Amino acid sequence: MLSRRAPWGTIEVMALVIVGLGNPGKEYEKTRHNAGRMAVEVFAKKEGFNAFDFNKKANAFVSKDGSATLVLPETFMNSSGKAVIQFVKTPKAAAKTLLVVQDDLDLPVGTIKMVFGRGSGGHKGIESVNRAVKTKDYARIRIGVAPAGKKNQAKKLKDEEKVMKHVIGTFKPTEEAELKKAIKKSVEAMRLFVSHGLEAATQFANTR
Repeated sequence: MLSRRAPWGTIEVMALVIVGLGNPGKEYEKTRHNAGRMAVEVFAKKEGFNAFDFNKKANAFVSKDGSATLVLPETFMNSSGKAVIQFVKTPKAAAKTLLVVQDDLDLPVGTIKMVFGRGSGGHKGIESVNRAVKTKDYARIRIGVAPAGKKNQAKKLKDEEKVMKHVIGTFKPTEEAELKKAIKKSVEAMRLFVSHGLEAATQFANTR
């Protein structure tokens, strides 16, 4: 079990909430849009969290231990906020406790980036969470799912139909090793977020 260090001595620390975005159902399990959900599932397993149980009110699978609550929404991506609002009620709580793990088309496969308070980048799941908690000021781990372009930058997909086909498609066999690397780094960033806070997690996640 992870232990969370209180940054101000004996002051009580609010419970953390880590959300893995994705689409529900077997057909979406290995798709690019589910990279965030995959990472949180791996984190739960590696850190010895309890098995996920279905929470009917939140319409999400939930696992708790003394350090955090893990949430895997069973809504479709563009309704993710409906699950999150059951655990994070206010903008203040979001800023202090919420970490959302997502796929990102602005980053190539194999890379991650941790941010706080940034725009959605057009990600429908993030837009839904923003509306639900009434703020964009919370932590996020962005896991790259874009094809690599020139100089290992993300290749832009301009056509909306191509974007949709790409994100609900599975990773190519040649990308799987890079995906595993990104998930492994995301899991360590989550662990640091819980045990040492946002700054330590961000520094690790954003260092190549």
